[in-house]
Amino acid sequence: MNYLITGISVIVALVIGGLLGWAIRKNISEKKMGSAETEARRLIDHANEQAEAKKREAIVAAKEEVMQIRNDVEKETRERRNELQRMERRLLQKEESLDKKVETIERKEETLQKAEAEVDQQKSELEQLKVKEMAELERLSGLTSEEAKQLLLHSIEEEVRYESAILIKDLETRAKEEADKNAKNIISLAIQRCAADHVAETTVSVVALPSDEMKGRIIGREGRNIRTLETLTGIDLIIDDTPEAVILSGFDPIRREVARVALEKLILDGRIHPARIEEMVEKAQKEVDQKIKEEGEQATFDAGVHGIHPEMIKILGRLKYRTSYGQNVLKHSLEVAHLAGLMAAELGVDVQMAKRAGLLHDIGKAVDHDSDGTHVQIGAEIAKKYKESQDVINVIEAHHGDVEAKSIVAVLVAAADAVSAARPGARRETLESYIKRLQKLEEIADTFEGVEKSYAIQAGREIRIIVKPDKIDDVLAPRVARDISKRIEEELEYPGQIKVVVVRETRAVDYAK
Repeated sequence: MNYLITGISVIVALVIGGLLGWAIRKNISEKKMGSAETEARRLIDHANEQAEAKKREAIVAAKEEVMQIRNDVEKETRERRNELQRMERRLLQKEESLDKKVETIERKEETLQKAEAEVDQQKSELEQLKVKEMAELERLSGLTSEEAKQLLLHSIEEEVRYESAILIKDLETRAKEEADKNAKNIISLAIQRCAADHVAETTVSVVALPSDEMKGRIIGREGRNIRTLETLTGIDLIIDDTPEAVILSGFDPIRREVARVALEKLILDGRIHPARIEEMVEKAQKEVDQKIKEEGEQATFDAGVHGIHPEMIKILGRLKYRTSYGQNVLKHSLEVAHLAGLMAAELGVDVQMAKRAGLLHDIGKAVDHDSDGTHVQIGAEIAKKYKESQDVINVIEAHHGDVEAKSIVAVLVAAADAVSAARPGARRETLESYIKRLQKLEEIADTFEGVEKSYAIQAGREIRIIVKPDKIDDVLAPRVARDISKRIEEELEYPGQIKVVVVRETRAVDYAK
């Protein structure tokens, strides 16, 4: 029972304690909630105050910015308005200026129209006056207007010719003073240092016989020996009344040489019959081929030129038996090589190239009997075939002026070729053609107005022309010389060059009695 009461008491005490604790916590909670609400209201009020302040500040700043923008816009507007006003004033000024210019132009146009009308009237009056004056001049002079025009043109032409002759003479004098001096020095020095002694060679060969009885043995029974020899060599044997001599005549110099060597061997051997002739011709052919090779090698050695293709050396050696106007072409080529080398040394040009090109410039003549085309074209083809340089090929093509010279060496070789060919005694021609050339020279000179007499001298390499002093003066004399030179170049063919000399003199003669 006590336990029950005690338990109930404990339960009641716990319940009472719980209620008291709940009441106390509730009281405390209510106090805390009241203070929290108060603090919250305070914070809200403070935040509202700050927000209101920020709002006022933002409104003030926005108003200030709006005012600034408005001021800027107004300022820019004022500036644009002022600029437009200035532009408008300038446009008005320009418009006024244009109006004034238009008025001025209109006034000038009116003035010009009046002046033009006056000029037309004066022109018409001048034309009428000119017609009257021309009629009066024709009446007084006895010449028509066309005749007077021709007379005036002739006078002007003579005056222009005279002045052009003076100008040409001055230009030629100034240009030639130094050029002629230097060229003469170089060429004369080269000629002096390359003194050649060549004689003109013939186109036939003469074989001496021990006796005239040998002629019959050469002819053979019914002419079989001479026919065999002519057939194998392609050379004509001329057996006539010439004592102890047989003449070999042929177009190809190498075949003629083969025939000469073979005939000399047959004469020396004494046994002359077709089989023996064939054997000797074969031996002679081998000897001539060997000699051709040796001559080519000797020519390259004499010229100091190396590195030429062996086949080209053989072709070069064939020039030993080739002549041009009676001049041996191999000797001529050597002379040109030396002359070109000497002139190149004086000018500071490649001496070896000049010698090489000079030696090979006429190589086409070695085979021109067997090929179509000029020796210049053939020589250029040979040089290309054996891989010669373009400079050498150009020299070969240009040494007769067929193509343009592309180097100083080409010009030097052409000059050396002309010097070698024009040297007195280097070449010869038949008497008939020689006389015709001299006559043609004098005929060309005599056709010019003012020429009194002409004389061809120096074996046709110079012509002296005596002119009438009252028709040709000292100024026109150089022009006459040049015109005659051009006519000679156009109408004549000749080796080397021809010097044209115009002589004018005035003589006063009187007699003392």
